[in-house]
Amino acid sequence: MLDAAAKLFVDPGYAATPLTAVAAEAGVAVQTVYAVFGNKRQLLSDLVDVTLVGDDERVAMADRSFVTDIRALTGLRAKLTRYARHLAETHARQVHVMLALAGAATADADAAAIWRKNLADRRRGMGMFAVDLAATGEVLVSQERAADVLWLAQDVRNYDWLVRERGWPVERFERWFVDSVAAVLGAPD
Repeated sequence: MLDAAAKLFVDPGYAATPLTAVAAEAGVAVQTVYAVFGNKRQLLSDLVDVTLVGDDERVAMADRSFVTDIRALTGLRAKLTRYARHLAETHARQVHVMLALAGAATADADAAAIWRKNLADRRRGMGMFAVDLAATGEVLVSQERAADVLWLAQDVRNYDWLVRERGWPVERFERWFVDSVAAVLGAPD
């Protein structure tokens, strides 16, 4: 059902897709969609969550293996490089759904609430990452500024523009992320 929702919420779009269409695409009765998700908003919310992490396991982001990997590294660039690899993998998986969500958020209150929650969750995550990076002793800006820079640089729309629209190889996107963020974080505030 999530795969069907992902397909239809991207094209023709969230607002244009009734749950009956999701059910038909998934090959289930619409009552099954309601039984599992309750409503269209919850289906969209669950789709965003699963697309972001890549599975439906109930493991907090802070407990994911990529976070453990990053915490084990010691230098700013090493931590950013590992995060950039995770980011590129995540964006490749989620770009279509997240862009559809951003578009739907302009016209649908439920989609807008989910979009705002995602933005706030990402900002909170980047705040935690900024603390970890500051522990390297290489960050010369405030924690608040570091979190803002990380939050902006990791936005899925950067991946969309650079990789999908401009045709950058993923490796170049990852280098851009590391170089850009390291340059700002390593410059005095």
